[in-house]
Amino acid sequence: MSCTLDCLVVGGGPAGLTTALYLRRFHREVLLCDAGHSRASHIPLSHNYPGFPEGISGPQLLERLRTQLRQCGGEILNARVERLERAPTDDRWTVHGVDQTLHARTIVLATGVVDTMPSLPGALRLLEARRLRFCPICDGFEFTGSRIGVIGAGEHGLRESQFIRRFSEHVVHVDWDEPSAHRRDELARSGIECIDGRGCRLDELAGGELAVMTATGAQHRFDVIYIALGVAVQSRLGAEAGARTDAQGGLCIDAHAQTSVDGLYAAGDVVCGLDQLVVGMGHAALAATHIHNRLG
Repeated sequence: MSCTLDCLVVGGGPAGLTTALYLRRFHREVLLCDAGHSRASHIPLSHNYPGFPEGISGPQLLERLRTQLRQCGGEILNARVERLERAPTDDRWTVHGVDQTLHARTIVLATGVVDTMPSLPGALRLLEARRLRFCPICDGFEFTGSRIGVIGAGEHGLRESQFIRRFSEHVVHVDWDEPSAHRRDELARSGIECIDGRGCRLDELAGGELAVMTATGAQHRFDVIYIALGVAVQSRLGAEAGARTDAQGGLCIDAHAQTSVDGLYAAGDVVCGLDQLVVGMGHAALAATHIHNRLG
């Protein structure tokens, strides 16, 4: 590997791995730094990833992409990048937070988002068992007609419950905030029951049912529960480097997946827009091709 990389990719999810794969197939010197926390690793089984009619799990997809990258000479470094610094003289980036000193001509951030989890009893256990869902765009179809609970807060939670209502008539909004008259009215107009979720707990019942136990002792049973509390966008590295972000913290990119900072690109969920595997991998293809062409 040369002293100065053509590109350093930060983040080992589908977007980051695809970026590195494209660049290696362009015979570019690229290194992928991955801290090992890809959101995709929590996907139990995706049926809307093209080309896999039987579905593919997040861990399977990640391992296939890693294998594909290694087959063309790509390298993955298990490390967390803490800071990016750009030299004022030659436009090289210096990478801080890894054991060795790294320099790169370009950077691609594929650092993703972290789902906000409710701090209630039983939630972590169900998350580890992959019984909680976060993306009805991805898997709402699989729960058509099911009893669906949505733990949501604010306008985001309201919109998520209304979106999920398209898949089933049996949707209950578990309001994580103090339920407002506005949200109750909006939910009622959409045919969605609203219950007070403050002080509730989650449980898995015999037979695989999930239950929300409210503070009053009422039990609501569901086939699936979605968490709709928003995400924390992992855009700190880009923002500290001067890249423009939107109101939610997502990195803004141009038609080539480049941020407002020249030589700094972004791909995947860290980009403001639709958080979908195929969208992030599209960012990756755009970024990698533009990097290859600009480097000459």
